[in-house]
Amino acid sequence: MTRTLSFEAAINEALHQEMHADPSVLLIGQGVKSPWYVGNTCLGLLERFGERRVVDTPVSENAMTGAAVGAALTGMRTIIEHPRVDFLIYGLDPLVNQAANWHYMNGGRASVPLVLWAIINRGGEQAAQHSQALHAWFCHVPGLKVVMPSTPFDAKGLLIAAIRDNNPVMYFEDRWLHRSVGPVPAEPYAVPIGKAIVRRTGTNLTIVANSFLAAESMKAAEELERRGIDAEIIDLRTLKPLDLDTVLTSVRKTGRLLVVDGGWRSFGVSAEVSASVAEHALSELKGPVRRLALPDVPAPATRSLEQAYYKDRSHIVAAVCDMLGRSHIGKEPGEA
Repeated sequence: MTRTLSFEAAINEALHQEMHADPSVLLIGQGVKSPWYVGNTCLGLLERFGERRVVDTPVSENAMTGAAVGAALTGMRTIIEHPRVDFLIYGLDPLVNQAANWHYMNGGRASVPLVLWAIINRGGEQAAQHSQALHAWFCHVPGLKVVMPSTPFDAKGLLIAAIRDNNPVMYFEDRWLHRSVGPVPAEPYAVPIGKAIVRRTGTNLTIVANSFLAAESMKAAEELERRGIDAEIIDLRTLKPLDLDTVLTSVRKTGRLLVVDGGWRSFGVSAEVSASVAEHALSELKGPVRRLALPDVPAPATRSLEQAYYKDRSHIVAAVCDMLGRSHIGKEPGEA
């Protein structure tokens, strides 16, 4: 049975189902019993599974991440929740030096079944220290998989896949998606890690995006269609391993590429996708690859600057129209 659920309700359902099905699934994190920290994603877990499996930790990111890695090393399937990815930086040692390397250093004989659930929480004039999207950092680390859902269906399915994986998975959730809604099957299911999805087929250009900006790209495509532009939308879903085959297939069809990412422009996801396409399909491009990402400055603390700093559907539409030239732009209904 499929119903309509919100993004945060889909995460909550995944946690309930996997913790019920497997007693080794353990949730650790700051504020896992508080909607102020995690929205409604953890509702009912403490009451159902108790304090031994739903552990609300002190504010010590290094200690709680180390405890989660240690629990995973001893056989638990641990989910460690960081309510702000900014402060995950304090937990890098147990994650990057230990969890990411353990399977390799033990010749494949040992695993670390860990989900590091990091929440991107920005906007609302929260400023630079509370508004960062650091997903690209972790794509650079061998031994870590990185997923970023954009729909309630994928929020549930990718979380279940991450919990069932035998090695570390970074699960990045954008809080701007919490209230978005979509169809979600009632039964447990896993969305394959490492597989992008074509959200919309098109012929004029390819837009590659992830997370909140994949959802915004779909809205931008509707406006572009009214302007006579047919955009193909690829939602990466997994950043590492990157599904380059799906991207290349699309780019070879359309001949143009816009890469949209919610992180900083330099050395980020947009750079990796752009370079990979240039390496494998340069001769099939009709024009330069365009990137749309955050400028290389910290997040501002005023609403007017935030509107310019953070990207949304309007920035995507403007970038596409600029790529294709004004002669390709149709008029909106009612325009003179």
